[in-house]
Amino acid sequence: MMLSVLTDYGFRESEFNAEPFGTGLINNTWKITAADKVYILQRINNAVFKDPQDIANNIRLMADYLSEHHPEYLFVTPIRSADGDDMVLKEGEGFFRLFPFIRGSHTIDVVQKPEQAHEAAVQFGRFTRSLSGIAIEKFKTTVPGFHDLALRHRQFSDVLKNGNKERILESKEVIKALIANAEIVSVYEKIKTDQAFRLRVTHHDTKVSNVLFDENAKGLCVIDLDTAMPGFFISDVGDMMRTYLSPVSEEERDMDKIAVRGDFYKAVVQGYMEEMKEELSKAEKDYFFYAGRFMIYMQALRFLTDYLSDDIYYGEKYPGHNLMRARNQLTLLTRLAEKEDTLTGRIVT
Repeated sequence: MMLSVLTDYGFRESEFNAEPFGTGLINNTWKITAADKVYILQRINNAVFKDPQDIANNIRLMADYLSEHHPEYLFVTPIRSADGDDMVLKEGEGFFRLFPFIRGSHTIDVVQKPEQAHEAAVQFGRFTRSLSGIAIEKFKTTVPGFHDLALRHRQFSDVLKNGNKERILESKEVIKALIANAEIVSVYEKIKTDQAFRLRVTHHDTKVSNVLFDENAKGLCVIDLDTAMPGFFISDVGDMMRTYLSPVSEEERDMDKIAVRGDFYKAVVQGYMEEMKEELSKAEKDYFFYAGRFMIYMQALRFLTDYLSDDIYYGEKYPGHNLMRARNQLTLLTRLAEKEDTLTGRIVT
């Protein structure tokens, strides 16, 4: 398979070495070494991305726009095949694409310092700002409904009627807490119709592992652009808050370890606003804190919905895994709410 794919890019069997690369859970990734050059080869998971050509369309739009309007921006553009294609289709294997490897770069899996949160926020803000003039209507939606909170809430409501009855009974306290926070959905519904909130090219998956850092721990660019599509800024900011603010992840079972670190919140705000201060409307800036509530609540909904649906999406590593994840995210939501006055009162955007 590997030889067949790389042949389409002009490689010969004796010219390259391939090894698994990275910790991504969606796509398969390999590091390809050929002579003195290094590449990244990926196979796209078409169980998640139903039409990989939509991804190719979006990435090519961004690459062409940035090349013309912001040539200084480091954008990791797919290498075209010998036939001039951005992707190669292999029957029975799926779609593959090849990227140049950025020498001297590395990724991190967990934010451990406020400086890392700041650098990541700068990079995600710069990505969106640099694409602010692009024709948004030309973009495809690669994952329909991905960050549509109203849709996720409807799915949650439906599973309360049709889901696993025993699990619904077991989850009654979590269900009660999710229902009690439903005003977060009402706010999102208003945002969708408010002209002060602009659709922009947003990344939609702003975990820190999607940022390349240089040898001096400075951000270089963002990667993994499969979910880059039209969206609201609250998706990117909210996901940074969800994954950067607490010292522990959504997998932590000890709820006492979940906390919201004020210096990390400040780092996200300042880093993102360094790039986006002139782009965001006053109304959008007023909802900066809400972005965290939006994403954390949505993830709690998704985890519990999956649990009540017998773990058909996320799966489980142990009994009650997704119920625990939902409790984890609800705890994080509570910790964030507890610090709202402190966090929003000392930061000027």
